[in-house]
Amino acid sequence: MIRIDEIYNNTFWPWLDKHLPGTRTFFCDPPGRSDPDALFNFGRDDIPETDYIFLHDQEPVHLDLHSPLFREVCTRNNDIRGGAQPFGHVIVSEKGKFVNQLSNIYGWKVHYYFYHGWACRDWFRGYDKAFLIPRAEHRTPTKTFMSPNRIVAGKRDHRVLFLYNVFKHGLAHNYISAPRVCPYEHVDISQIALKYNNIYPDIEQVFLAAELPRLFEGEETQIMTSCWLGNYKEAQDSLVYVPTETVYFGDRLHITEKTFKAIALEMPFVLLAPAHSLEYMRSYGFRTFDGIFDESYDTETDDFKRVEKVTQLLKDLDNLTAEERQQIHRACLPIVQHNFEHFYGGAFDEVLWQELINMLNGIHS
Repeated sequence: MIRIDEIYNNTFWPWLDKHLPGTRTFFCDPPGRSDPDALFNFGRDDIPETDYIFLHDQEPVHLDLHSPLFREVCTRNNDIRGGAQPFGHVIVSEKGKFVNQLSNIYGWKVHYYFYHGWACRDWFRGYDKAFLIPRAEHRTPTKTFMSPNRIVAGKRDHRVLFLYNVFKHGLAHNYISAPRVCPYEHVDISQIALKYNNIYPDIEQVFLAAELPRLFEGEETQIMTSCWLGNYKEAQDSLVYVPTETVYFGDRLHITEKTFKAIALEMPFVLLAPAHSLEYMRSYGFRTFDGIFDESYDTETDDFKRVEKVTQLLKDLDNLTAEERQQIHRACLPIVQHNFEHFYGGAFDEVLWQELINMLNGIHS
């Protein structure tokens, strides 16, 4: 298992220094920062530099939001090399058109690996040997789903669309956390919703009528962390987990710890994520739940129709009787247990490691 906080020091830089000794390596530290002041680099002064590599693997690619960081990478290379421009590479943890646009704008060759897979293996280690929640086979969920939501403005306002559909279709009795005011941008959720008023004319009124903020039991404030599991009461009493992923709109694939929390909690998941995200997870050896409930939402490329299909699926599950809900729960157990063992038993690590080695060899070639 890779120690994610030391991945640049212990994994990337030693390999690059040995195999590509003329390559300078740029990265952001601490994890989660993406401003120019967080940019660091490793390099050598005793040999000529021919290439540089920029690891933009922690965050999704936002060409507008991250442009100061991208320009700073180029500027520092110019300063270090006295104006000479070596060939540049960028390593990302995302696939899709935004990565291609990044490559075209800055002339970087793109390389990919699943950073968030490694991060979750590190962050969620040991929870398979904890006694914080009953194993899946011992649960009798009474609610249809749980869905934690905190930041709802800016690049994450797709959560406003989801919450609107949830409240509009009478699903608010499930375990949903949501703020009245976004803690990141300090904007009332009803004001954020105005952006989508042309598509959903009643969206502002729905949020004004909603009882917000909504917190999970035992919370005084909306505490959510990337690197720890939690919300055990809600998890054991919910049929499915609905991660509202970091990105949603457009032709891209980018999955984070939000989805892996469902796997580590031994839960089925319904993803509010970019189209084909379930297919993406299956490519890493995880199984999804087609044949037990409708997963056709994953192939819907219209972002607004996809959130509506997710909501309709949740509504259909919500209309089940208590016994039908238990039948769904039991039918999901073999898949849930496979995903849990795949994540904790070493098979996922092997897939990630082979991918990482192949990527490094691809840079070398």
